[in-house]
Amino acid sequence: MHSISSEHLSLERVKEILDRKEKLVLSEEATQAVVKCREYLDRKMEDIGRPVYGITTGFGSLYNVTIPKEDLSQLQHNLVMSHACGAGDTVRPEIVKLMLLLKAQSLSYGHSGVQLCTLQRIIDMFNEDVLPVVYQQGSLGASGDLAPLAHLTLPIIGMGEVLYKGRVRPSADVWKELGWKPIKLQSKEGLALLNGTQFMSAHAIWCILKSMRLSAWADRIGAMSLDAYDGRIEPFLPLTHLLRPHTGQILTGKAFMEILEGSELINRPKVHVQDPYSFRCIPQVHGAVKDNIAYVKSVIENEINSATDNPNIFPDEDMVISAGNFHGEPIAIPMDSLAIAMSELASISERRTFQLIDGLRGLPKYLVASPGLNSGFMIPQYTAASIVSQNKGLCWPASCDSIPSSQGQEDHVSMGSNSATKLVRIVDNVETVLAIELFNAAQALEFRRPLKSSPTLERIFTDYRKEVPFIDTDTYMHPYIMKSMEFIRNEAYL
Repeated sequence: MHSISSEHLSLERVKEILDRKEKLVLSEEATQAVVKCREYLDRKMEDIGRPVYGITTGFGSLYNVTIPKEDLSQLQHNLVMSHACGAGDTVRPEIVKLMLLLKAQSLSYGHSGVQLCTLQRIIDMFNEDVLPVVYQQGSLGASGDLAPLAHLTLPIIGMGEVLYKGRVRPSADVWKELGWKPIKLQSKEGLALLNGTQFMSAHAIWCILKSMRLSAWADRIGAMSLDAYDGRIEPFLPLTHLLRPHTGQILTGKAFMEILEGSELINRPKVHVQDPYSFRCIPQVHGAVKDNIAYVKSVIENEINSATDNPNIFPDEDMVISAGNFHGEPIAIPMDSLAIAMSELASISERRTFQLIDGLRGLPKYLVASPGLNSGFMIPQYTAASIVSQNKGLCWPASCDSIPSSQGQEDHVSMGSNSATKLVRIVDNVETVLAIELFNAAQALEFRRPLKSSPTLERIFTDYRKEVPFIDTDTYMHPYIMKSMEFIRNEAYL
């Protein structure tokens, strides 16, 4: 059970909640804060005496249209309903579940003005695995993730569709089955639900957690490739990295020394004086990726522990402030940065794969005993190269763009939602490229027998061979790449 409160929510804790399938409960502290804010807003509405954006007015460029008191509930209903106009592919269910968690967290601070029952319904949806159908396209990442969050919260008012028990169904039908009733939104609530960065943030969390795993695997796979290539250990010794003390570089050198400890291959005398950059510069490249992941993680943790809707309500100060906490720029730029970093992890991986199949250092061309009759591992490298090239196109920073909307009132937007969705594609691509390198590294290692690699790598190799065999002659390669991807999704080695 996870209690939603003002206590700092780390990405590690988010992962635990999802992995353990924990239920959410609203803490007493959060309950009081939400009730206090709503009661303050209700009192304020009685004698507010002036237009307040999104509470007594229309939205966007319609900020100067005052709405009669009797229509304020309908205003919020209309907002959620009209903004649910997403397009494209649907968001992965695991990311939608993250969105529900993050929206509940953001609304729990008592600065959004939602009813307690509205927040509780979001928590109920999370707990019962009732996952709204959300679309990838539609957000500019500025006034909050408007269209995606409209789809996320449309079921609250009994509309839209949800994924429940493996089937996509109208939320109204699922509500009847669960005995839930649609909620009548009050002033400000629709805006609180739709403003916010939970679409971007959920994608970012999913990508960071996967990037952390892939970064660790890149070290293990890179070490196996290094040993199979008959590479040198000197570039990983700590003395060099102390001269250029980037944290990630130091950590990478240390990791390789530990992974390769006890290897017969790494310790045997070398004929060659130095290795290609894809091996020799692993600490610098993998290390830079580690540093970037750590930076982006810190930014996203700050984001998910924030109230990101608008206006912000401050009961103790008797203030309602219309500002811009929904703007995605603080996380759009870091997400674009992470895209570049992870793309580089794939880029250097593909180069190591190329070196392994190039017929150098006693390894046969394309890692088969009879090249010519057999193409061997020729084409998996093509696949990796193709994916790396695709990543280069996807790395163009979406946050560089801005298209004005809402009659120019929203004249600068972050496009962080596009940063988020393409980051998912890049991270998925990195997983595939690393899986292809592992496929090649394990094959190359067999040509070094009877010499052994380190105990750490031999354990990984032995387990990998239970899933993917040594390739003697040409065969259907695709299933083995898929099995390799599945293998590195196992966190037991990390």
